[in-house]
This record gives sequence, structure tokens and C-alpha cells, in this order.
Amino acid sequence: MKKNIIFVVNPISGDLDKSSLIEAVQEFAATNHFDLEVYETTGKNDLKEIQALYNQYKPERIIVAGGDGTIKMVAEAMEEHDVIIGILPAGSANGLSVDLNLPAGIEENLKIAFLHHYIEMDMICINGKKSIHLSDLGLNANLVKNYEESDVRGFWGYALQAFTTLTESDEPFVATISANNKTVDHVARMIVIANSQKYGTGVVINPNGSMNDGKFELVILKSLDLLLIGKIITGNMPIDSEDIVIISTDKAEIKTDIPVHFQIDGEYCGAQKELEIHILHKQMKLAVP
Repeated sequence: MKKNIIFVVNPISGDLDKSSLIEAVQEFAATNHFDLEVYETTGKNDLKEIQALYNQYKPERIIVAGGDGTIKMVAEAMEEHDVIIGILPAGSANGLSVDLNLPAGIEENLKIAFLHHYIEMDMICINGKKSIHLSDLGLNANLVKNYEESDVRGFWGYALQAFTTLTESDEPFVATISANNKTVDHVARMIVIANSQKYGTGVVINPNGSMNDGKFELVILKSLDLLLIGKIITGNMPIDSEDIVIISTDKAEIKTDIPVHFQIDGEYCGAQKELEIHILHKQMKLAVP
């Protein structure tokens, strides 16, 4: 008996043409006796459309070609259903696939997405919104905002905005953090709310993070001098530095003295002064190598 698979494609993610990818997926599905239903996202009503397709086809897996935003949207659409999600990295932000150590080649990724075992992954709820990967307050969120507003995409777009953002960066903010029955104040340039270890660039920001341990980490960067940034970007995250504090917990509250730029999984969410955060344990099944 053939098994049903829904293939969700974000046609504009990463500014890449997806036609050859769609063909490769169709060919793989046919060769391995899967019935494939292709859905291209439009940015309008996608969540409901995917839920309707699920109810129609009851697929064993949903394969997603897109960045972190597309994966998160599919995970939210499927939160009531027992279905495995497979990833074909194809976005401008592929942080989750980098963290899962998914290979670069399409053939290997197809095997993993369609056929491999899975982990039950946590998600984080922040002010009622879901995060699957990394969210942050401060400098990087400002970078995401500048990137969204600019015309240059891809790596060079990020590099250009990183330079602009660093040179024009705001003053530090004061954050009052309540977690693990303690409340502490920190002067910070950036606070990362991390379900995993790496940004999509491969930069490790949370060395001990795990996606399925029932906890998330708050990584507080107190100073962002160029030496510290250099260390983080080259993968030498100095955990024992007094400029970095890491708190591991399953729920937290952050209050800031001024509104601070905030982003979830690469999507800018405006300036915030208060965040309520808790873990959603084992929220989605994800195919892994």
C-alpha cells in the first residue's frame, strides 16, 4: 500500500528557484512508492490550507522545503496531529537544519526526510508565540529588522547589516530575569532564548543546548565588544567569560527598562519590554540523520 506524503514548499524562501528541488522530491517519492501531494505556500491562509490537506490525505510525513519560518508554521499547523516532519533546507535562515547537522546534498536529505527515524523536539512559547530554534532581544533582533528592511538578501545581506547594526548599536539595556525561583538584574546587549545550539551561520551561541531535554537556555551577553563577537563568530564561545551568563530553565520572565528589539526564529517581532517564556516539551516529531 502506498503511503501519503505532503510536500510543503515555500517558493520564495532564500531567493532560490525551487523547480529542480520539486522535481527531485517527486522523483524520489515515485521511486520509493509514496503518494506525494505538493503544496506551495502563498503567505495567505497557509496554516489552514495545510490542516485541510492533512485531514484529506492523513499523511505519514510532511516534508518542508523552506527556512525556519516555514518549518515553524507547519509545526503549528500540525500541533494536534501525530505526524513526522522532514526538512529540506531551502531558506535564508536554516538554523534548525544546521543544528540538526543535516547534510548539504539533496540526495542525503531526501533519504533523511522521507525514511529516517525522528526525535521528539521541544518548542518554546514566548508571549504566546512559538519558537522552534533561537529568539533574541537586543542586537541580533535589530540586525534581523535591518535585514528585513533591506534589499540585499543572502549572506552578503546579513554581513552588510551586521556591520551597520554593530556600528549603530543601541545602548545596553537592564533586564530583570526571573527563573528557577530567583530574580536577578543584568545589564545586557543581547539575550538569546535558545532551544538549540547554533545560529544558521553555524555560530555556536549555546554550547550545551539540547532540543529535547525539556529546558531552554537564556544566554545573556553583557558586553559585545569586537573581541567577544570575533570569538563567538569563529566558534570559540567563551562559556567561562564574565561577559556571558547562561541560565537553563523550563520557564522564565524577562522585564527590560526600555523597549528592546525582539525576534523569533529570524522574524522581527517589534520592540518589547516584557517576555513570558515556557517550554513546550516534545511538541513535534522531526526526522533526523
